[in-house]
Amino acid sequence: MHDLWSMILEATIETLYMTGVAAAFTVLLGLPLGVLLVITDRGGIWQAPVLNRSLGVLVNIGRSTPFVILMVAVSPLTRLLIGRSIGTTAAIVPLVVAAVPFMARVVEQALHEVHSGLIEAALAMGSSNWQVVTKVLLPEALPSLVRGTALMLVNLVGYSAMAGAIGGGGLGDVAVKWGYNRYQLDVMYVSLVVLVVMVQVMQWIGDNLANRFTHK
Repeated sequence: MHDLWSMILEATIETLYMTGVAAAFTVLLGLPLGVLLVITDRGGIWQAPVLNRSLGVLVNIGRSTPFVILMVAVSPLTRLLIGRSIGTTAAIVPLVVAAVPFMARVVEQALHEVHSGLIEAALAMGSSNWQVVTKVLLPEALPSLVRGTALMLVNLVGYSAMAGAIGGGGLGDVAVKWGYNRYQLDVMYVSLVVLVVMVQVMQWIGDNLANRFTHK
């Protein structure tokens, strides 16, 4: 029993590590990509139809590619950046590649919810495009962005479990290697419960933060 809990604890830390680092890079890359999708669209503050369509195609390709296939497809990039394609740190690369398109669409949808009158008022007062984005669009969309980020984290937990199942480490690796392959169902079920609890906590934190920003 002691070995079980020590193994689950180590796997949980690996999952949190993969998810946390991947989430940080996903926000850094997905947020500006989502902003670009909005401001370069028709009627946007910086219309660029060709760029908008190109970005949209890339995002759609990323979102429609199954994660297991994506892990294999980006393995050369993973080896280039990390030095290997298997392991907990190596799994972060495909996690980011898979999550950035999702985050970009989340940001795009959140920003589209901002009332156009606020943008027009800011432009009428002489605000630059940068000021419109940083002072109007992002602050007004903050509650939706927080909820979307929480949803992205939940998806990353699911992706990390799949990554673990094919050599990425974490709870997915433990559930498959020890729980399924070695018929230790208690290990598999405990791993599942920990994943569910992790998702529930992330969603709860996201909802509470979003409600707090909404009240403000």
